[in-house]
Amino acid sequence: MATCQFDQARRYFGKATSMDPLFAPAWVAFGHAFSAQDERDQAMAAYRTAARLFPGLHLPVMAMGMEYGAMNNLQLAERMLVTAHELCPHDPLTCHELGVLCYKNGQYPEAESWLRQALQQAPKGGVLGPNRTWKAARQEAKGSGQAGGCSIEELGRGLGRAWEPCVLALGHCLRKQSKLVHALQAYNLALSLNPGQPGTLSAKAFTLHLMGDLQQAVQAYHAALAVRPDDPFTADMLQTALVSYSAMD
Repeated sequence: MATCQFDQARRYFGKATSMDPLFAPAWVAFGHAFSAQDERDQAMAAYRTAARLFPGLHLPVMAMGMEYGAMNNLQLAERMLVTAHELCPHDPLTCHELGVLCYKNGQYPEAESWLRQALQQAPKGGVLGPNRTWKAARQEAKGSGQAGGCSIEELGRGLGRAWEPCVLALGHCLRKQSKLVHALQAYNLALSLNPGQPGTLSAKAFTLHLMGDLQQAVQAYHAALAVRPDDPFTADMLQTALVSYSAMD
């Protein structure tokens, strides 16, 4: 799996499940190997087997929710992910997936709340944040414009590179809510965790563009295109920014 040799990984995981049908990690990993090649039916079969054999284990339930999300069946994805979170509220990955689901549904305050909780609970040697239920997170997001209370700097303290997608998703949520300064901070944090990502550079440039900082936006667009020159969105926005910038002179 680590070297992306998914066919061989499936063969070995299949042998592992045959040797010990009650070995939960093998069933979950077996599903991951199928999912990595977009073989949804086989992945779901492996996850369902794991969930049936090991009731109370949240990992196969969460994986099923992720598969439903990938298939754009958001209603079933929500049901599975909420169940997984209720089974294990201490797992930050379930919070991350719930945040992504809310983002897909256009529920940006709720998405921000879940992503902040994921980053608060992420393993980084500090004190974990409080656990919340699905209902509590929705109520908090509706009643507060700043979910979670922690600054981006505080959320990013001690984070590992694996949490860069969560930080990036948080930046998108903040930008969608017009919290541009905080979104820019999130993008900068994401770039510090995983430098040179063209998507993050483009998102940062677009945020600077929205903030009216055209000079910095143009530089960021160029940085993104240097990594991925065939990105049509970044190229179009660069032209728009250059026209606006030249009109200011």
